[in-house]
Amino acid sequence: MKYQTIVPAKFIERPNRFVAYVELWGRREKVHVKNTGRCRELLLPGAQVYLEKRSAPGRATAYDLVAVENGGQTVNIDSQAPNKVVGEWLLEGGLFSDLICVRPETVYGNSRFDFYVENRSEKIFVEVKGVTLKEQERALFPDAPSQRAVKHLEELIVAKKQGYRACVIFVIQMKGVRYLLPNRKTHRAFAEALRKARSAGVELYAYECLVTPDGMEMGDAVPVYMEESEAGLQGMIGPLLQWYDDNKRILPWRETPTAYRVWVSEIMLQQTRVEAVKPYFERFMDRLPDVATLAAVSEEELLKLWEGLGFYNRARNLQRTAVQVVEQYGGCLPADYETLIKLPGIGSYTAGAIASIAYGRKYPAVDGNVLRVLSRIRRDGRLISEGSVKKSVEEELLAEMPGERPGDFNQALMELGACVCVPNGAPHCGDCPLRDLCEAHASGEETEYPRKKPAAARSVEEKTVLIVRDEGRVAIRKRPERGLLAGMYEFPSLEGLCTAEEVTAYLARNGLKFLHIQPLEEAKHIFSHREWHMRGYMVRVDELERGCPGENTADWIYIRPEETKEKFPIPAAFAAYTKMLDMRLGKENL
Repeated sequence: MKYQTIVPAKFIERPNRFVAYVELWGRREKVHVKNTGRCRELLLPGAQVYLEKRSAPGRATAYDLVAVENGGQTVNIDSQAPNKVVGEWLLEGGLFSDLICVRPETVYGNSRFDFYVENRSEKIFVEVKGVTLKEQERALFPDAPSQRAVKHLEELIVAKKQGYRACVIFVIQMKGVRYLLPNRKTHRAFAEALRKARSAGVELYAYECLVTPDGMEMGDAVPVYMEESEAGLQGMIGPLLQWYDDNKRILPWRETPTAYRVWVSEIMLQQTRVEAVKPYFERFMDRLPDVATLAAVSEEELLKLWEGLGFYNRARNLQRTAVQVVEQYGGCLPADYETLIKLPGIGSYTAGAIASIAYGRKYPAVDGNVLRVLSRIRRDGRLISEGSVKKSVEEELLAEMPGERPGDFNQALMELGACVCVPNGAPHCGDCPLRDLCEAHASGEETEYPRKKPAAARSVEEKTVLIVRDEGRVAIRKRPERGLLAGMYEFPSLEGLCTAEEVTAYLARNGLKFLHIQPLEEAKHIFSHREWHMRGYMVRVDELERGCPGENTADWIYIRPEETKEKFPIPAAFAAYTKMLDMRLGKENL
């Protein structure tokens, strides 16, 4: 787009939206302002401006103010220029191919859109917005409240629902812009309307322009973000992936990242250290190499393979899901995120991990590591324990994560949180590829983030553990099928911390004649929401017999300690007492 006759002048003042006064050839000249926006940051006294000479009869002014120098660059402020430059660009094949028509100023519903475009397969409405407000390297729109702009977005959403393709093109009338944001301070309603439009499928584009005093043409595309935080996400993709390529750990589940291996590893890794999981994963894969074998294994053997990892319902959910996958999906985990998330024990994190790592689908996998990294990078004061915060982060990542290598991107964020941006103590900022982007690091507040609610006090349960044994066997019993450590095996126990005399009386009431009773060490085991404080006694009897007469011993079974190597999964909570015998917890078999 080119102007015909341009003359320079010096800006003096702007008494209203339509009129300004400039110094032109030594005299005060009244000129027409071709921008009804604020432009307050640009039109400063003494600023170099550029005027287009107009010869239309009957005009009160002979010149239009079309551009201004600001910060060493020329900024176009002609409100008609964006439409002109976009019209030329569309006709040259910009944005759409195989055009049949480009028609300006087309009425739809209660709005008049800037362009109606057709190609061989689509009918398209295009709305153009000129942008003149810049702060640092970001462009902001609008620079003044605009109910008309909100109305256009609402109408574009309607057009999209009715089968049209709908687009907004932000024409940034200057160079040197990295991205565009809706101007929440000036017009929050527009920012919310723009977010709704994007969610509804309205396409958002922004282009900086090559501006000279006598013209303007479309330049490079820049991203449109809804929040400042999205800009930070976009800037970290390249450095993060390069760091991951150079530093990622060699892990057994990464060697062959099938959906089954990714799924099992992610379930095992929840609240468990990587180094602890490695031998469990390899043993699990040796015994249960695919979905079908997992679906068919006995629960007792499954729990034995899981023994020591804790959270045993996760193992049960694995098997429940495996059975469903065999029955409904032919033994192959589906690639579709929405289908995965409906399976037992698979939440948004695990579904995102499987979809992205195994199938290359663009879905985020947001765990505690990811939340911690992003909260520090953005100095995000939201509580990461709140589900709404996790959902918001998932939506932001979904919009900005790369379409290529989504699995590596997810793993890189997790890896950074596990190895560099660590949860306890000071993070290793000197090794972080994102330290220059990190707002918490810049302010020296790394350990102040993420914000968390104070942890609720754990409930304390006291119990007395009895190791009742004869020469070759020891008594155990199976825990209930529901609740904590459901279906696992344990030593008999009494509520409270009992004295030796109280234990003696209990044994006598249940018909057990003992030879010797010996106090053992006290122990403590911490679960996520409760603690067990335990006192133990070794009770030696002459012979353990099935069918002891006491009602409290009817569910006891008597096993040889070495049998725990292959069966009878016993929780790690009893590790202090299994060491008294030749009993093998799962972790000791690895």
